[in-house]
Amino acid sequence: MGKRIEPAWPRGAVPLDEFTARMLEVGDGLYRELPWRHVDDPYAVLVSEIMLQQTQVARVGRFWERFLAAFPTVDALAAAAVPDVLELWQGLGYNRRALALKRTADECAVAGEGRLPDSYEGLLALPGIGPATAAGVMAFAYQKPAVYVETNVRAVFLHELFPGREGVPDRELEPAVAAAAFHPSAAADPRRWYYGLLDYGAHLKATGVNPTRRSASYSRQSAFEGSRRQKRAWIVRRVLAAPEGVEAAVVARELSAAEVAAGREAVEADLFESIAGDLVGEGFFRREGALLVP
Repeated sequence: MGKRIEPAWPRGAVPLDEFTARMLEVGDGLYRELPWRHVDDPYAVLVSEIMLQQTQVARVGRFWERFLAAFPTVDALAAAAVPDVLELWQGLGYNRRALALKRTADECAVAGEGRLPDSYEGLLALPGIGPATAAGVMAFAYQKPAVYVETNVRAVFLHELFPGREGVPDRELEPAVAAAAFHPSAAADPRRWYYGLLDYGAHLKATGVNPTRRSASYSRQSAFEGSRRQKRAWIVRRVLAAPEGVEAAVVARELSAAEVAAGREAVEADLFESIAGDLVGEGFFRREGALLVP
């Protein structure tokens, strides 16, 4: 089962039977062949779901294949060193996702004997796995109906059922997503159902329509260059490039020089220490005296 939401169909909307039949037909016509589709391994599906968070589909394919080649199982990822995991994640951004995935593998290697849970609740209890990710694994790996409210799914429901509405909250969308997902025609093949919705949502955005802007949860992503996030990524890369460790003062000086070379302000010491402290606390690397060590 998926998230505990009481299914409900919006008043005045096209009948549910008609909606599900049409969405299946539209989705089949827009089907995209992607490497992580029709995969039965829950771990491989989880890796794809984590990578696809806040990252475009076109960028994920080679990272997913390379990551699984290096860490093909939960146990392999659990046995890996954090710097090795982060090194293979470089280029995807949002490195916290890699650490959360590693911690999930660590927990499953012990408690789950190298297997992911096969329930929504069990998945949701793992590090970095939220409702959408847990529902995605249930639908795509286990072929079980689930309430999967992902950005492209959200786009379809906003476009089809809430035309013209602004600021639509997920609490209004989720009952409709649940009603459709557990309808017999969709529940018979959850993969087909959600693949179709994902592909239709991507099609809407590619053709200039972006219904997600009418979602209450929509927010524009802030610019990366010059941001704290960009500085975090720079520091992580620099420390990972020094297996024996590098002085924090050296990293701070080099980061500041890189920012100035890019036409931005030098990085103040307090800002560097704040970012470095966050990264140490999150487990990206450790501090040994004056050194930052992977």
